[in-house]
Amino acid sequence: MTITMLYSKLHRATITDANLNYVGSITIDRDLMDAAALRIGQKVDIVNVNNGERFSTYVIEGERGKREMCLNGAAARKAAIGDRVIVIAYASMTLEEADTFKPHIVLLNDKNDIDGTKDHV
Repeated sequence: MTITMLYSKLHRATITDANLNYVGSITIDRDLMDAAALRIGQKVDIVNVNNGERFSTYVIEGERGKREMCLNGAAARKAAIGDRVIVIAYASMTLEEADTFKPHIVLLNDKNDIDGTKDHV
């Protein structure tokens, strides 16, 4: 049996852009992807702290060091520039894996710089 567990999280990222005329997804700075162990095309849930919206999309790699967090396509309607969001990825794990796995939790400031990390929820 497997269960779905928190894999990684970018906590309180700031939306830097919204591009309605794009196919869809969220563009995330490569440095932030690496810090949260996110992959290109990986499914993520987005939770908008400002308005309570919750939705799923997939990750597109952004330029390293730019601190970009851009919602694309229909997702651009779910948040405004400056909104704070939580980007959450999950993974299926066996019960044994879940007992020992430590999620990659990255805490961000309002400029999307890394303020710290945690290895527990």
